[in-house]
Amino acid sequence: MPEVLVATWENGVFAVGEAGSEHELAGRSVQHLAVDGRGAMLAVVDGQSLQRRGSDGSWMPIASAGNNLLRCCVASQGNLYLGTDDARVFRVNESEPPGASGLVELQGFQSVPGRATWRAGQALVNGTLMGPPLGVRSLSATLEGALLVNVHVGGIPRSTDGGATWQPTIEVEADVHEVRAHPRRANIVAAAAAAGLCLSSDGGATWRVERDGLHDAYCSAVAFLGDDVLVAASEGHFASSGRIYRRPIDGSAALQPLIDGAAGWTDGIVDTHCIAVNGQRIAFADQGGKLYLSRDCGRSWSSSRYGSASPSSVHFL
Repeated sequence: MPEVLVATWENGVFAVGEAGSEHELAGRSVQHLAVDGRGAMLAVVDGQSLQRRGSDGSWMPIASAGNNLLRCCVASQGNLYLGTDDARVFRVNESEPPGASGLVELQGFQSVPGRATWRAGQALVNGTLMGPPLGVRSLSATLEGALLVNVHVGGIPRSTDGGATWQPTIEVEADVHEVRAHPRRANIVAAAAAAGLCLSSDGGATWRVERDGLHDAYCSAVAFLGDDVLVAASEGHFASSGRIYRRPIDGSAALQPLIDGAAGWTDGIVDTHCIAVNGQRIAFADQGGKLYLSRDCGRSWSSSRYGSASPSSVHFL
């Protein structure tokens, strides 16, 4: 049986197990994987639909984007929320009749204080404009229902009333790439940013930045392993290698490599949404098409190749 799903930007989803991998949604662009709060897997497909995975590996659309370009989703307190590549947030209404989009825009997100200072995360590289437009890069929600929206580049607006109103939190120039709330500790949130690892102990209202132990401050992905935090760091988005680090959430210990020695260096970076944790299991995918898997909290590792397409998201089934 497949154990891990690896979504890719160009060629669907690879369902990876001990016996190999199965290919789902072949030829499709899959932006993000998430769970729907009821145990089923969701995927943002081609930027135009939110789909739910059946137990047989089939996918069924549950909401359509219309003229919007979807990027990521999160489940919170019985609702599903979607972020778009033009920096908007929608709530999914699955009670809509067939043919309707099933999306309700959260209008309050359009009036976040400081929104005028947001900018696209693009840069000129060898004369070519590279990078994504201004948009929602990741979403998360605390156990108490606070919604956290990582805008790239626009900080992390936060809502405590289901998305009706929003307040800015971290500085826009921190350049956040992923935000993730702890699955069991209500007030703990982490973010991976160009400024370093960002940690919050008040549900994402305020932040502190940690860099001690990192070989470089540029962080691109983050996850929680029990009472530890994991973060991916590199010299930049187009770096030839990167590394995953680990430290306890509490206290001030320096970050340590998750995998010791030369084996811990990845082929390119580990990007947003590409670290997954489930119990004692850890999985992450690098830009070279390699999936790393540990079933014992990182004490031992195996690796396999899932395909040649760049990963967009990794999730345990």
